[in-house]
Amino acid sequence: MQMTSGSDKKVRVAILGAGAVSDYHHVPGLKLDPRAEVVAACDADANLLARRKDEWGLERVTTDYQELCSAPDIDAVIIATPNFTHRDMAVAAAEGGKHVMCEKPLGRSAGEVKEMADACIKAGVVHMTAFTYRFAPAMIYLRHLLKAGSLGTPRHFRSQRFLDLPETSWGWRQYKDKAGAGDLFDMTIHRIDFAIDLLGPIERVCGAVARFAPRTQTPDGKPCPPSDVDDWSALIGEFQSGAVGVWEGTTLAKGYHRDGFGHEWAEINGSEGSAVYRLHEPNVILLGKTGSDLAPFPVPAEFLKPAGSPRDPSQGKPATVFRYDLAWEFISAIVEKRPAVPSFVDGLNAQIVADAVLKSHESRSWVDIGQPKK
Repeated sequence: MQMTSGSDKKVRVAILGAGAVSDYHHVPGLKLDPRAEVVAACDADANLLARRKDEWGLERVTTDYQELCSAPDIDAVIIATPNFTHRDMAVAAAEGGKHVMCEKPLGRSAGEVKEMADACIKAGVVHMTAFTYRFAPAMIYLRHLLKAGSLGTPRHFRSQRFLDLPETSWGWRQYKDKAGAGDLFDMTIHRIDFAIDLLGPIERVCGAVARFAPRTQTPDGKPCPPSDVDDWSALIGEFQSGAVGVWEGTTLAKGYHRDGFGHEWAEINGSEGSAVYRLHEPNVILLGKTGSDLAPFPVPAEFLKPAGSPRDPSQGKPATVFRYDLAWEFISAIVEKRPAVPSFVDGLNAQIVADAVLKSHESRSWVDIGQPKK
């Protein structure tokens, strides 16, 4: 396993996938962290790589991910490439002794994700799933209130994720062989993860998916094969704790643009009170007790970022900048030689539930999840 040694050594990170997610979230987050250095990038698009080389201040770019996964002078990789590439890249990185953070969904099925987790565990490297919204301040505070008992016994979880996206092509994302699924794997899987994080394992689910937009044209008007993945997904779940949950996601909710962030509502109803996280105002939480209405409260300062994070919560768009703390957790886990949270195992448990939604839709029946992976 490649490791830097000594307090003056930085964690040398390679970015696999130089697209928008890396540019908006991962690279800015790493550049805030004095313990980390972005040293290389890989992408299939040579023109994009040339641009990122200049924009990110890199000396090393390549279209061959194996080159970076085997390089002795790279300590970690962040994978932000199409879903169908994740397994091979993560396994190659682990076998090369690299710590790995990977975008969600980790794979196109739980089987692929298990291979990734097993490879990282065998190699003894840090592995992390990029479940970004766990780092939203209101979500962090909601978790605190729940664990502290402030909401009483949790009874209901409720999630809505509504986006108003164009009905043109999603590129690789609209094909099952490349993406695995659509909205379910791209968006709803995040909400499955933080429901498990908040309320514990899900015992069984019933669910459904649907596709409304054919997506037969690219944004510039060229024809393309129609989409074969969902643009709406929903599920009902029963938790092992006895709580219940309802999730709905869509990319076709007209009028829910919200400056590109869309509508997100994640709610816990407990025996003593309710709390709501919303993406477009992540530094504010809604709280309510019996006999009162939900009302907004600022998230206390100590929950606006992880302890030690160099990020200034007063700077930048709140719905964007909390995402930088994902990189902070990844680097912290490497430096402190501890597991990252959320790990590939967390990604696997969420994927098992998402896969069960597809199985439920196909069979028109409830599906048992089984015991969570550890």
